[in-house]
Amino acid sequence: MTAAVAAARRPAPGWTFALVSAGGVVMTLDVTVVNVALAEIARDLDTGLGQVQWTVSGYSLAFGALLLTAGALSDRIGRRAVFTAGTALFTLASAACGLAPGAASLVAARAAQGVGGALMFAPALALLAAAYRDEERRRSAIAAFAAIASAAGALGPVVGGVAVEAAGWRWIFLVNVPIGVLVIAGALTRMPESKAADGTAGSGADGETGSGTAPEPGAASPAPAGRRRIDPLGALLAAGALLALHYPLVAGPEHGWTSAGVLVPAALGVPLAVALVLSQRRGDGLLDLSLLRIRAFAGAAVLGFLARLTGLGTLALTTLWLAGTHSYSPLETGLHLLPLTGSLLITGIFVARLQRAFPASALVATGFALMGGGLLALAWAGAGAPGAVTVTGFVLLGVGGALVFPPLMGIAVAVVPPDRAGMASGLTNAAYPLGTAAGVAVFGAVFASVLTARLGTSDGLRAAAETARFDLVPGASRAAAESAFSSAFTLVCLLAAAICAAGALLAVRTLRASDPALDPVRPVREKSAA
Repeated sequence: MTAAVAAARRPAPGWTFALVSAGGVVMTLDVTVVNVALAEIARDLDTGLGQVQWTVSGYSLAFGALLLTAGALSDRIGRRAVFTAGTALFTLASAACGLAPGAASLVAARAAQGVGGALMFAPALALLAAAYRDEERRRSAIAAFAAIASAAGALGPVVGGVAVEAAGWRWIFLVNVPIGVLVIAGALTRMPESKAADGTAGSGADGETGSGTAPEPGAASPAPAGRRRIDPLGALLAAGALLALHYPLVAGPEHGWTSAGVLVPAALGVPLAVALVLSQRRGDGLLDLSLLRIRAFAGAAVLGFLARLTGLGTLALTTLWLAGTHSYSPLETGLHLLPLTGSLLITGIFVARLQRAFPASALVATGFALMGGGLLALAWAGAGAPGAVTVTGFVLLGVGGALVFPPLMGIAVAVVPPDRAGMASGLTNAAYPLGTAAGVAVFGAVFASVLTARLGTSDGLRAAAETARFDLVPGASRAAAESAFSSAFTLVCLLAAAICAAGALLAVRTLRASDPALDPVRPVREKSAA
């Protein structure tokens, strides 16, 4: 009776979904919304574009470096507590960004935003898994959350363009403040706490187990949650290793891949990663490395990395191609990306139903195949195909992304023990920003190398081509710059499409349908066959 009364008093899981989704929207939106405002920020703060670009890099570095630590921490002190603290820091940092008097203070505030975003995002999947006891409703919630977060990232250029043209760049940050205040108030009053230590991790609305299946055969059994220790050394090593991996990817295009400022952090990343692994051998610290022995879990992390690498990793160049080739304003560029955003949202509505009918391997492989098809269409468009091909490419990219991410996010909490949900969420989420940074770096390097091969070492000509400012190039040189840009963009799209093909094959190999958590219709098929 007591359990029934407690269940009746527990807030509806819809509150958790709404609050986590609202936090995910502002956090994901801020990854891409700043890109279209960089030029105006530089003019207003009277600084160079290179320094202002660190408003993007500082956020990404802080966000990516702390996801592992934040996810593991949420299992110990409470997922709602970590989420709420992150939202508070993100909100305060947003206000500081909007009021920043100079470039240095803006970059510092953006780094603080990244820390808050990591604390918000790392426990998100674990909070959803704990709120929904029913497997089908949990899949629906995670699918909807993935679609909303992905669409928010794709809407960044539109929102940024509208804000910059209507109210100025400061409002792309200040708009987060009232939203953050409402999310904090809702989390404190309407979101139930869950953590591994009190046994509520993976609990549904009535306290029943709502997340996790037994690890795959051969996987090491994790240490019980009650015996896990506070691990400040592991937290520092995890943050340091991820920062050392991220920084070269972010700074390489600007400072040169052979500069000391890039090579030294990259070299430090190796011993930091080794030290992290050695420090976690006991199994009771920050991370449970035995989770990586679960084939589907490790596969989901790698596939998430590849999906972000080919998706958001190419978005900056795609946006630049739209703006430069067609002379679009920031707002017009964002509006021409709406087929991508719209297809993400519309497909996301149906993903939960598709997950009831098809195994995760089929959905993820199909999603990668569609993303590859979309990139091939954009490669054709870059070579001069009609505008309808561009729209088709964006639609295929949106539909494919909507099919890939919900199953991967669901796997992160479906194939691990419930008391590791926060840790698993942090581990898989850490692969996402790393994939984005790697994509921007790798494809940016390919893009730059093609321009160099086609245009030589003329700094003015190359600079105009790299920024798609063809209006600055006179006469015959303009045609050469436009041709080199199109060739570079086409090659990037073809390379990304090949990676998507590899992702489709990997999905079939690693997301084995023998696990009921990955193929919910298998028991029905077997019963029908019998």
